[in-house]
Amino acid sequence: MEQPLAYLQNLPQNDWLICDHSQQFSALAKQLYSELTEISKNQKTNPKIILAERQPVKFLASFLAACAANCPVFLCNPDWGIQEWQQVFELVQPDIIWGVGIEKAGEKYLTQKHPFLQVNRTTPHSALPLQHSCQIMIPTGGSSGKIKFAIHTWQTLTASVQGFKEYFQLQKINSFCVLPIYHVSGLMQFIRSFTTNGQLVILPFKGLESAQIPSIHASEFFLSLVPTQLESLLQNAELTTWLAQFQTVMLGGAPAWQELLAKARFNNIRIAPTYGMTETASQIATLKPDDFLQGKTNSGRILPHAQVTICNQQGKVLNANQIGNITIQAKSLTLGYYPHVWENQDYIQVDDLGFLDEQGYLHIIGRSSDKIITGGENVYPLEIEAAIRETNMVTDVCVIGIPDKHWGQALTAIYVLQDINTSYLEIQSLLKHKLSKFKIPKHWICLESLPRNSQGKVNRQALQKIATEYLSVTK
Repeated sequence: MEQPLAYLQNLPQNDWLICDHSQQFSALAKQLYSELTEISKNQKTNPKIILAERQPVKFLASFLAACAANCPVFLCNPDWGIQEWQQVFELVQPDIIWGVGIEKAGEKYLTQKHPFLQVNRTTPHSALPLQHSCQIMIPTGGSSGKIKFAIHTWQTLTASVQGFKEYFQLQKINSFCVLPIYHVSGLMQFIRSFTTNGQLVILPFKGLESAQIPSIHASEFFLSLVPTQLESLLQNAELTTWLAQFQTVMLGGAPAWQELLAKARFNNIRIAPTYGMTETASQIATLKPDDFLQGKTNSGRILPHAQVTICNQQGKVLNANQIGNITIQAKSLTLGYYPHVWENQDYIQVDDLGFLDEQGYLHIIGRSSDKIITGGENVYPLEIEAAIRETNMVTDVCVIGIPDKHWGQALTAIYVLQDINTSYLEIQSLLKHKLSKFKIPKHWICLESLPRNSQGKVNRQALQKIATEYLSVTK
């Protein structure tokens, strides 16, 4: 298998990367690789690197150099707050920090400055006890307040690319990236294009919203969005027409609601709903656009590099259409959470519940940990949220369970209204024809917006706090 820097030789010199300062990428990657190898040689070990560079070309060149030099690299969100950075520094104990603007948070770790590197004088900490090259730590779990790093390698990431290529029957993958490149959803778009000699467009989503569209043949590109981004773009007629030109619009990061999918289908947008996570190096199941346009709304079939089984709580494999816990085997699977490497890296049982139908399509029901037990009944928020959205009275909604002496947990809907003059009683009335009585929320809390991260995932921990405080005041 080719090493990271080797791919540079095969890339077109001018137009493979389309973004600001793209011409600097190759030279910068080689320069940083040279500096890292010199540091490793002098200090007898490979330094651990925190990468929180805002500028995309610098980020990707730094990432590639770290991988090529076999340095453990931790991808970080430059917009994390002080508490999050303190958590990360305590966990990682970095030797090198790349990224403008985080010096204050990491001040006690920085004792010597380099033109682009910021390096400790202390002896670098030992690298992970792995036989694999290119230890790549990708953040996950930030929305819950507890940041973890899934351990990946160049091999696990390129295994995901291989599965993607085989599934879509492609040799070259062109990607249009508006997602954060420190996150697996953005990073994998770079890996796909870089390793297959494809093109990569990087554009901040705000630029896309304002219709700053680069001149490309959209029909040759994959665009990746989260549902809230798709919703925003569909409000603009020009951008809706533009979206319909894409070969495929990958949709993931959070569950999409039926109204949104129906609107995309009406506009003939080639949506590909996906299922995956940081731990699997992006998607392991994808619904192909032709299936989507024909009316299917599940997560699609499993990609060739992965296997999915559905098991009950005792670990027994279930038959088609039986709901159970999702277990994943994949060549792209994480090796563990830093600093712990799993002894068994053959499979992972995730928190999601779902089933496989007779045709091998994966259907996601919800997260096991999100399950709410109210009055002795099991309820999954995804179903209720979908029903509330279908009333067309809200623009956003999340359903959680609040401790209740009588019900055990009381269903609580936290929502954003389409029209501020709408009463929650009107929504409740429509739900009576859609849901069983025990599935209709007991409490309704209207907000101006819901706390979501950059991938569109709701911060349920924050909503629990908001709901608890709100209900204690209103009682």
